[in-house]
Amino acid sequence: MDLASKLFKGDRVIWVIFMFLCLVSVIEVFSATSTIAYKNANHWAPIVRHATFLLGGFVLVLLMHNVPCRFYSLLSLLLPVSMVLLAITPFVGVVVNGEPRWLEILGVRFQPSEIAKIAAIGYTAFILSKRNWFTDRQMFWYILGGVGSVCFLIFFNNGSTAILLFAVTFMMMFIGQISFIRLLKLSGVGLIGLLMLVGFIRFAPDKVIDLMPDRVHTWKARIERFSDPEDAVKFEPGRAVSIDGDDYQVVHAKIALARGGLLGKFPGHGQQRDFLPQAYSDFIYAIIIEEMGIVGGGFVLLLYIILLVRVGMIARRCDKLFPKFLVLGCGLLVVVQALTNMAVAVDLIPVTGQPLPLISRGGTSTVISCAYIGIILSVSRFGANMGNEEEAPDEAVAIGGTPPEGESIADTTLDTASDEPFEATAEAPVREENPLEAVRTIKETTTETEI
Repeated sequence: MDLASKLFKGDRVIWVIFMFLCLVSVIEVFSATSTIAYKNANHWAPIVRHATFLLGGFVLVLLMHNVPCRFYSLLSLLLPVSMVLLAITPFVGVVVNGEPRWLEILGVRFQPSEIAKIAAIGYTAFILSKRNWFTDRQMFWYILGGVGSVCFLIFFNNGSTAILLFAVTFMMMFIGQISFIRLLKLSGVGLIGLLMLVGFIRFAPDKVIDLMPDRVHTWKARIERFSDPEDAVKFEPGRAVSIDGDDYQVVHAKIALARGGLLGKFPGHGQQRDFLPQAYSDFIYAIIIEEMGIVGGGFVLLLYIILLVRVGMIARRCDKLFPKFLVLGCGLLVVVQALTNMAVAVDLIPVTGQPLPLISRGGTSTVISCAYIGIILSVSRFGANMGNEEEAPDEAVAIGGTPPEGESIADTTLDTASDEPFEATAEAPVREENPLEAVRTIKETTTETEI
């Protein structure tokens, strides 16, 4: 227990949530990757790969939560780097699932959009914390210019990620008390622009859509599937039930939800994992409900809600603005992305392709999600002084905390052997007396002596 308290610093609740999400991830990814395992000579390869990324992310959390949160202001320097990476990705990127979203450098494949997301959160938190440097108008335009450029570069390859990042940044500006009028105008312009884009894609002739990038065809198909009132399942007398190809994933996700019931079929006994192409990623929440039931799905949802509530509590205990906005940005990004994935799985919104943070199978997304947890723990430790109870008072003060209430450094320290006080040293400083109090004491002593 003593080793655990020294190893896992920061907010204990965040650690517990992180552990539970990793546990659910290992169980459900192992079950959902059955279709991949059948295609590999080594059946253990898919889960070993995912477990390796989770283990690397866990080590990253251990490292990052020991770094004082003030150093994470350097994340803002990654913003221009991520812009360059995003700009070159369409030309030299690696195509996976039909989209060039990945880069490969020295044999390491990663998604520049994930790096851009964490850089944008750090940049926004840094700008919002510098109220003594910038005016409200300057902060608004600096954030809109930096984050807006990143979202623009992401949009044409991954529209849902760009919208998600912009929405989280907007919420950070609202919490950071950027002028409500400016935010209202921005939201109005953004909403009108989004509606115009959706309307154009939905009703534009096919000849016009053919001239657009390939990604526009995917958007059009998803919008039509979501807005089409016709039933995707075709019932014909005397023939087998057929499922329309365009709604293949959504329908099988609904079947998984219906099969789950209260307690589910238990891990390893799900059927829809063999039909859903992205059962281990985009639709893993449907597999969780099928195998763990409404109880398991509700538990996972509750973990994310508690994470958001706890992040709010950490932010309230922060004395400085940068860690406050940083922890809120990281928490909002993780939870909003999780809610988006769940909404897709239950067919509340069109398919977006967003993974479930810390649970879905992935490489870059898994590691970056762990990085968010590491930052949250660092802020809880160094910004909010949570989880430092086992440290000595002087050590807590050294890392930016405050001594426990009711404790003060004594004027002198008694020697247990002789009951004689030690002489004051630099390690046990003598409390400085009030000069006026000393003069008053001298006068009273002198008066008594004369009498």
